[in-house]
Amino acid sequence: MSVKKLLHTRMRVNDIEASVKFYEAALGLKATRRHTSPRGAQLVFLATPNSDEEIELCQMPAGAPPVQVQPDLMHLAFEVDDMAAFAADLQQRGFPLSDGPSQTGSGSIIAFLDAPEGYEVELIQRPR
Repeated sequence: MSVKKLLHTRMRVNDIEASVKFYEAALGLKATRRHTSPRGAQLVFLATPNSDEEIELCQMPAGAPPVQVQPDLMHLAFEVDDMAAFAADLQQRGFPLSDGPSQTGSGSIIAFLDAPEGYEVELIQRPR
């Protein structure tokens, strides 16, 4: 027996509105629902294009310790059609790449973008 499918990944943040703004403005994700958990955490679910999986952003109530993301702890990876065009558009909108673009041994082109809290976002252009 195995699980049916991945539904969402939760990421804890310090400023949920700044994080929502980043993921919507930089990557085109869409906040689909918001609510407060029974523990008082603010939750926002982000839909990802062409995918059933969501990203859940969680901001704990006041008094909780702040999020401190360790370097290279985790990242989200998104496929793009044209890395050069996507990176140029990001730069123009005020979201510079933090690393790359670089070609991998498999022929993919990868680059990274820094999200709020120190999370990384990987962008991947698959080989053509």
